[in-house]
Amino acid sequence: MVATKPIRIMIADDHPILRDGVAVLLESQPDMLLVGEASDGADAVRRYAALRPDVTLMDLQMPGMGGVAAIRAIREDYPRARILVLTTYDGDAQAAEALRAGAAGFLLKTTLRRELLDTIRVIHAGRRHVPAAIAQQIALHAGDESLSAREQAVLALVAEGLANKEVAWELGVAEDTIKTHLKNIFAKLGVSDRTLAVTTAMRRGILSGAASPN
Repeated sequence: MVATKPIRIMIADDHPILRDGVAVLLESQPDMLLVGEASDGADAVRRYAALRPDVTLMDLQMPGMGGVAAIRAIREDYPRARILVLTTYDGDAQAAEALRAGAAGFLLKTTLRRELLDTIRVIHAGRRHVPAAIAQQIALHAGDESLSAREQAVLALVAEGLANKEVAWELGVAEDTIKTHLKNIFAKLGVSDRTLAVTTAMRRGILSGAASPN
C-alpha cells in the first residue's frame, strides 16, 4: 500500500503565539506537515516560492505587505496556490477583496481549534470554505459602491480624530474637498455622521486598527 503524502502547510501571521498554536495543532496530525512560517506578506511571498506548500494559511493584517497583496502576488506566479485566510472578524470588504485576489476560503481565528484541521483538508481537496457569517456579509454588500483610495485615506484620518480642516491639511487639499469626500462616504456606507462612518467601516473591514473619532 502506497503511503499518502502529508499536506504541506505554511502559515503567514505576524503573531508568534498564533503560529505556535497552529504548529501544535498540526504536529499531532499524520496527514499534515508544517513546512514554513512567515511573519509578513513579503516574507510569505518569498517563502512560498521556496517551499511550494500545498496549503498556505494567511493572515490579512500584517505589517508591510498585507495578506491580500501577498495572496495576489503568490497567485500571479502560482495560479494553483491554495490559500486559506485567517481573520479575526466577519466583515465583508477585505474578505471580498481576498476572494478576488485568489483566496480559496476563510476561517475565523476564534474557530481555529475546532475547525482548522477539517478546513485545511477541504481546501487541499480543491473546495472552498467561506463561513456563513462572512458569506452573508459579502452578499449583503455585493451591490454597494466601494470607497475610493482617497475616501479611505480621508476616513482613516477622521478615525484618528482629525477635524475636516486638519484632514485637508494632511492631504494637501481644500476643506470643501474633504466635506465632499465625507458626503460621498456617508452615502456609500449608508450613515449620517463621522462616528457611524468610522464604526461601520471598521466593522466591515474597510478600516482596521483605527481609533474612534473625537
